[in-house]
Amino acid sequence: MDTSNKKDIRKLTLEQLEEFFLTQGDKKFRAKQVYEWLWQKSLKNFDEMTNISKGTREMLKENFTINHVKVDLMQHSSDGTIKNAVKLFDDKIVESVLIPTNKRITACISSQVGCSLDCNFCATARLKRMRNLNPDEIYDQVVAIKDEAETYFHRPLTNIVFMGMGEPLLNYSNVISAIDKITSPEGLNMAPRRITLSTVGIPKIIKKMADDGVKFNLAVSLHSAINETRSRLMPINDVNPIEDLAESLIYWYQKTKRKVTYEYVIWEGINDDEKHAKALAKFCKLIPSKVNIIQYNPIDEGEFRQATQEAVDMYVRILESQNIVAKVRRSRGQDIDAACGQLANKNEVDAILNP
Repeated sequence: MDTSNKKDIRKLTLEQLEEFFLTQGDKKFRAKQVYEWLWQKSLKNFDEMTNISKGTREMLKENFTINHVKVDLMQHSSDGTIKNAVKLFDDKIVESVLIPTNKRITACISSQVGCSLDCNFCATARLKRMRNLNPDEIYDQVVAIKDEAETYFHRPLTNIVFMGMGEPLLNYSNVISAIDKITSPEGLNMAPRRITLSTVGIPKIIKKMADDGVKFNLAVSLHSAINETRSRLMPINDVNPIEDLAESLIYWYQKTKRKVTYEYVIWEGINDDEKHAKALAKFCKLIPSKVNIIQYNPIDEGEFRQATQEAVDMYVRILESQNIVAKVRRSRGQDIDAACGQLANKNEVDAILNP
């Protein structure tokens, strides 16, 4: 059946769906039945809506489609990590990761096809940004990992992190819409405190999140608190310098009273000296925060190399001397290219969730 000209039914709100059924001469409550099938039960096919008459199902098929994502390829790491290549309705691909630990199972999900930020150390940045993900495509990634958690580990999904492909704050409305559905009783009913959004730090949108009263956690990929170095690593710092980022994070804390996690990779010859460590410590003092020092996974034979253990120890010593919580994290999922920078900073997930 040709679905190219049909509207994806999941783009409709419950109220819009109710209106549709009324215009078809059907009962208003039918919309709630369909809505539950689409979101709570994540149904992929109208024919499986067993409490709805065949005639109504045929009517839905004539008017709508369900653009559900498909896990096109699944890779299993020796440490239990699972990486999914997720095919979208237009055949574009994004990646998501299931990360199991003793206490948690976490979904690391993407928000864009590719990325536009050109961070020099990240493999995803080498993919041009093709489009934003729709709310249902973000939601479907979570559902797929939820099913994998139950199938392969016989445990529930416990946490969600936006650390996959793309910059979540450059797809803000769709990401917030997806989170609303994920946390809604009409969706997956997950607690907002179990969701972490990771961003390179876009000051005006960080302030908007604070004004919007979001309840999820915030993590910032910092990597340097010195403008010259951070711009070398992350060109977005040229237009959103450290001073502006700091102002937005102070505003965030004033509004939300929620501490921020800084994700930080130390590279040899780039930010592995005391000057950078002391600048980070000073930045951390602006608001309550913690630092996760992340192991780097090279994406080629280029300029970015993991710093020595001595440099890492120096950072920890300086941070702890200022009473700043600092944790050092090791990568997982390396054998399937699901680690930090290879996909979307996957191992930063462990750092966020295991303080």
